[in-house]
Amino acid sequence: MEPHRVLVADDHEEFRHGIEALLAATPAVEVVGTAADGALAVAMALDLQPDVVLMDLHMPRLNGIDATARIVSSSPHIGVLVLTMMEDEESVFAAVRAGARGYLLKGARRAEITRAVQAVGAGEVIFGPGIADRVMTYFAGARARPAADVFPDLTDRERVVLGLIAEGKENGEIARQLDLSIKTVRNHASNIFTKLQVAHRAQAIVKAREAGLG
Repeated sequence: MEPHRVLVADDHEEFRHGIEALLAATPAVEVVGTAADGALAVAMALDLQPDVVLMDLHMPRLNGIDATARIVSSSPHIGVLVLTMMEDEESVFAAVRAGARGYLLKGARRAEITRAVQAVGAGEVIFGPGIADRVMTYFAGARARPAADVFPDLTDRERVVLGLIAEGKENGEIARQLDLSIKTVRNHASNIFTKLQVAHRAQAIVKAREAGLG
């Protein structure tokens, strides 16, 4: 299997070199470039087309949120994994809305970082343990609103599927619960993502749970 091609974007030179050395020592990962600011990260990502961009949020010229949005908008197949000191809910959800597929804090263990890079490179969505707790706490306080009013474009079946996605269920679990084929569930999920104007499952979960589903 070919290694995951990674671009590292961080304005702290020492940290950037440390991450580059860590990933270079990982057989399943190839570092294809580094960027010291958000604007350069966007330019290099669009030119190099890496599998993963390891993205800091606080950078000069262009912040990591805006850089993520530009990269994902132009190249939605690129997985952005945020690696930052910023752990507030606003930053987490802004990153996910921008299209990030993962969010880790810079205090994460080395093995956790390499696993997350590989997971995002494989198309998965991943949050660090501390971030996952904050996400669940935030959603636990969300006030429920009628789904039909919030998502009027969805069919009744699509609302049910979205609710199960928001609960964290995978397609196989949803298929068994609703007595549908996995292919049918995938089709429903694809239609839901299109109607909600989201790029992937994590963004759909955020929208659904903010609306009180899940």
